[in-house]
Amino acid sequence: MNRPEQLVEMVPANLDTRQRWVRVTGERGNGFIEFDFAIGEPDLCVEMILTPEAFAEFCAANQVQMLPPKEEGTGTDEPSDWNWSLADATQTRFKA
Repeated sequence: MNRPEQLVEMVPANLDTRQRWVRVTGERGNGFIEFDFAIGEPDLCVEMILTPEAFAEFCAANQVQMLPPKEEGTGTDEPSDWNWSLADATQTRFKA
Protein backbone atom coordinates (compact mmCIF):
# COMPACT_ATOMS: atom_id res chain seq x y z
CA MET A 1 0.00 0.00 0.00
CA ASN A 2 1.40 3.37 -0.98
CA ARG A 3 1.43 6.18 1.54
CA PRO A 4 0.60 9.69 0.35
CA GLU A 5 3.47 12.13 0.37
CA GLN A 6 1.42 14.61 2.37
CA LEU A 7 -0.91 13.61 5.14
CA VAL A 8 -4.43 14.90 4.77
CA GLU A 9 -5.91 16.39 7.91
CA MET A 10 -9.19 14.74 8.76
CA VAL A 11 -11.78 17.28 9.86
CA PRO A 12 -15.08 16.02 11.27
CA ALA A 13 -18.17 17.08 9.37
CA ASN A 14 -20.22 19.78 11.00
CA LEU A 15 -23.56 17.95 11.21
CA ASP A 16 -26.51 19.24 13.16
CA THR A 17 -28.20 16.03 14.31
CA ARG A 18 -31.26 18.03 15.34
CA GLN A 19 -32.08 18.52 11.66
CA ARG A 20 -34.00 15.63 10.12
CA TRP A 21 -35.50 15.19 6.67
CA VAL A 22 -37.96 12.90 4.91
CA ARG A 23 -38.45 12.45 1.17
CA VAL A 24 -41.42 10.30 0.14
CA THR A 25 -40.24 8.04 -2.70
CA GLY A 26 -43.34 5.95 -3.30
CA GLU A 27 -46.43 4.21 -2.05
CA ARG A 28 -47.13 0.53 -2.32
CA GLY A 29 -50.44 -0.94 -3.39
CA ASN A 30 -51.12 -2.06 0.18
CA GLY A 31 -50.78 1.54 1.41
CA PHE A 32 -47.25 1.39 2.82
CA ILE A 33 -45.26 4.60 2.33
CA GLU A 34 -41.68 4.33 1.05
CA PHE A 35 -39.39 7.19 2.06
CA ASP A 36 -35.83 8.34 2.66
CA PHE A 37 -34.89 9.53 6.15
CA ALA A 38 -31.83 11.66 6.86
CA ILE A 39 -30.24 13.13 9.97
CA GLY A 40 -27.80 16.04 9.76
CA GLU A 41 -27.28 15.83 5.98
CA PRO A 42 -30.22 15.40 3.58
CA ASP A 43 -28.12 13.61 0.95
CA LEU A 44 -27.05 10.85 3.36
CA CYS A 45 -30.18 8.84 4.05
CA VAL A 46 -31.67 5.45 4.76
CA GLU A 47 -34.62 3.95 2.94
CA MET A 48 -37.63 3.09 5.08
CA ILE A 49 -41.19 1.86 4.69
CA LEU A 50 -44.09 2.32 7.13
CA THR A 51 -47.86 2.27 7.26
CA PRO A 52 -49.46 5.71 6.80
CA GLU A 53 -50.27 5.91 10.52
CA ALA A 54 -46.76 4.91 11.59
CA PHE A 55 -45.27 7.30 9.00
CA ALA A 56 -47.24 10.24 10.41
CA GLU A 57 -46.19 9.31 13.96
CA PHE A 58 -42.54 8.89 12.87
CA CYS A 59 -42.50 12.31 11.17
CA ALA A 60 -44.07 14.03 14.17
CA ALA A 61 -41.72 12.33 16.67
CA ASN A 62 -38.65 13.29 14.63
CA GLN A 63 -39.90 16.80 13.73
CA VAL A 64 -38.83 16.23 10.14
CA GLN A 65 -38.60 18.68 7.28
CA MET A 66 -40.25 17.32 4.15
CA LEU A 67 -38.10 17.31 1.02
CA PRO A 68 -39.63 17.53 -2.46
CA PRO A 69 -39.64 14.38 -4.60
CA LYS A 70 -36.53 13.82 -6.69
CA GLU A 71 -37.19 14.78 -10.28
CA GLU A 72 -36.32 12.26 -12.94
CA GLY A 73 -33.59 13.36 -15.30
CA THR A 74 -32.00 15.93 -13.01
CA GLY A 75 -28.34 15.88 -12.19
CA THR A 76 -25.88 13.98 -14.30
CA ASP A 77 -27.02 11.90 -17.25
CA GLU A 78 -23.99 9.64 -16.85
CA PRO A 79 -24.87 6.14 -15.67
CA SER A 80 -23.40 5.36 -12.29
CA ASP A 81 -23.10 2.28 -10.12
CA TRP A 82 -23.87 4.58 -7.17
CA ASN A 83 -27.07 6.05 -8.63
CA TRP A 84 -29.58 3.47 -7.37
CA SER A 85 -31.68 2.66 -4.35
CA LEU A 86 -32.80 -0.51 -2.65
CA ALA A 87 -36.31 0.21 -3.93
CA ASP A 88 -34.87 0.15 -7.48
CA ALA A 89 -33.47 -3.32 -6.81
CA THR A 90 -36.93 -4.67 -6.00
CA GLN A 91 -37.93 -3.91 -9.60
CA THR A 92 -34.91 -5.65 -11.15
CA ARG A 93 -34.60 -9.30 -12.12
CA PHE A 94 -31.17 -10.68 -11.44
CA LYS A 95 -29.76 -13.66 -13.28
CA ALA A 96 -28.76 -16.57 -11.10
